Amino acid sequence: MDWTPRFIWLLCVSVCECWRLARSLPALHGVVQSPQFPQPYPAALSQQWDLSVPDGYQLQLSFTHLDIEPSADCYYDSLTVLYDKKVLAKFCGQENSADGHHPGNQPLLSPGNRLTLVLQTDDTNPEPHQHLGFSAHYQAKDIDECSAPDPKDGSGPLCSQFCHNTLGSYMCSCRHGYEIRPDQRTCVLSCGGGIFDEPEGTLSSPGYPDPSPHGLACQYVISLEPGFIITLNFTDSFHIEHIGTENGPSCLYHWLKVSIPDKEPRKLCGGKSPGLMPTNSYTVQLDYHTDWAGLSQGWSLHYTTQRVQCASPSSITNGRVTPNFPQFYYRDYIQVRCDPGYKLMMDGREIKSYASMCQKNGLWHLSLPECHIIDCGEPESLLNGGVRLISGSQNQHLSVIQYHCNEPFYSLLGGATVSYTCAADRTWRDNFDTPVIPSCIPVCGQPNVSISGFQRIMGGDKAPDKAIPWQVMLSVDGGRGGAIVIGDRWIMTAAHNLVKQGKLVLKEKVRVFVGDNDAEKLAKLTPLGVASLHPHPEYKNPVNANYNHDIALIKLQQPLTFHAAIMPLCLPPENATYTSGQIGMVSGFGIKEDDIIANKLRYIRLPVVEGDQCQDSVHRAKAAMPTLTIPVLTDNMFCAGVPEGGKDSCTGDSGGAYVLQDGSTKRFWAAGIVSWGVGCGQTGRYGVYTRVAKYIGWINKTIEGNK
Repeated sequence: MDWTPRFIWLLCVSVCECWRLARSLPALHGVVQSPQFPQPYPAALSQQWDLSVPDGYQLQLSFTHLDIEPSADCYYDSLTVLYDKKVLAKFCGQENSADGHHPGNQPLLSPGNRLTLVLQTDDTNPEPHQHLGFSAHYQAKDIDECSAPDPKDGSGPLCSQFCHNTLGSYMCSCRHGYEIRPDQRTCVLSCGGGIFDEPEGTLSSPGYPDPSPHGLACQYVISLEPGFIITLNFTDSFHIEHIGTENGPSCLYHWLKVSIPDKEPRKLCGGKSPGLMPTNSYTVQLDYHTDWAGLSQGWSLHYTTQRVQCASPSSITNGRVTPNFPQFYYRDYIQVRCDPGYKLMMDGREIKSYASMCQKNGLWHLSLPECHIIDCGEPESLLNGGVRLISGSQNQHLSVIQYHCNEPFYSLLGGATVSYTCAADRTWRDNFDTPVIPSCIPVCGQPNVSISGFQRIMGGDKAPDKAIPWQVMLSVDGGRGGAIVIGDRWIMTAAHNLVKQGKLVLKEKVRVFVGDNDAEKLAKLTPLGVASLHPHPEYKNPVNANYNHDIALIKLQQPLTFHAAIMPLCLPPENATYTSGQIGMVSGFGIKEDDIIANKLRYIRLPVVEGDQCQDSVHRAKAAMPTLTIPVLTDNMFCAGVPEGGKDSCTGDSGGAYVLQDGSTKRFWAAGIVSWGVGCGQTGRYGVYTRVAKYIGWINKTIEGNK
């Protein structure tokens, strides 16, 4: 009893669904499923689905699932697919089941735009397994009417000339000279009014190869854009009625007139084909005339076009034209590229690139350029050096130059001689293809004048001119001191020259003089401008009792140019040693042995004193003069001098250099800075010097941080 109401309800649903599909507009796709899918379908069911898509399409049905009770010939439960009441297929079973007929994954294509599905089930659905029914997707598939065979009713092809398939339909079109009839299928001849703008085509008299109709007044215009040339090529089958005369055929009644701009029109008739007819024009008009009598078999021609030709460009000296075509035509482009080391020139000026187009008049729109050799310009000047031309001329491509330094005061970094060549990119490049010019570094510790010829090993004497070129005379707030040139913008001295009573003097109070051994002459020179003062940060000596870290640097406003009278002193080499007894040299404008300040630069040779011996001398001095504050001797200092006294640096020499000579390079280096002492040249007393080797790191850091 409880299945009867459900059966009636299902029939109602079926009727309502069919009514809805019939009343709605066909969709391009959709989904159809058995009742209650994916739950098992009901028993005792008969339901129909009428599927459709728009006209001009076929309906394709694809099953995504089908599970209907299998049986032989689908006797009990089945899904029947029909088209116009014709059974296309009958399905039941499951995929890969032995019984039944399953569609698998193969879609079903309707002959037309509709399909009918009928699901029928018996009054049982066996347990325990219940069958789920089906789910399918349908969609519209376009019909290619143009590739279909001609209709069997003898009405001819769908289109008499061209058929174009469109979505859901098709359309017909005609060749030039024809127009489509109202049936939208058939093409008929059109005589006159046509403009042919394609690069090639075929024209013929109406009805050709049949005789031409009477009373024709046809006009054909072949018109392309300027820059193209039309050539007419008539076929051999040519016949237009004519009257024979002694001067050839006379075209009185029938003719084909060929009109070309700026030329006399030409009438054609007779039985001989004109053959190939160049026009040298981009437009041609053909007028075909027949009267109401006579007979003309007609004509046919094929026209072609080619682009206007330009003359091949001439060759370019030191360059090339690309592309290298045998002929050049309208709209072709050429480019000119110069060989490496050459530049493009036009009308007396350089251009970055060149391209020219063949114009419609057969001329190039730009004249050809020239390729001129490039030059790298004047080489960059080398500070404290110069440059010489090795080969080539006028700094042109592949010219070779060589940099050199002002010897013996400067030398090239690395010591090697480097040549530079003018490259194709207009830069001077070395053998490693880098454009960076070398640097001239100052030569240190090698004066041009040697003092080794002076035989006095001990004792002060006047220094020969230019023998101690690193010597600086320092004037600080009226007091005299010494200093050392160590770079083109850096002077080294004792910190106590710049720090008075614990305060740094103003830089304006510091006057720096270099370049002469005569103090009076130096004093008359303009002092070097001071940019900044840099005493060692740990120098603390407010009451002149602690000379530890007695070292300072002075930065100059402008760099020095080195020559024989001004040269830097080398800083201590790595692992510098101070050997007792080793002879060094001190120089300065300080007080002489007669207690008169020196007007001429003096020097003296003094040996390095062993550390314990120096320390003992300080202890003895403290014991001898208990009321006098004598500074402490530290590891940052060393002593030099002779025990008998009389030879020493003194007041006014402070900040000057104590130099040693490297045994291998023969270069002088700054071993010490004149710092302090107990008296000057006293017996058993020695001069104390700042040990410069202890401060190389600080010196380099200060210079690097104040560039």
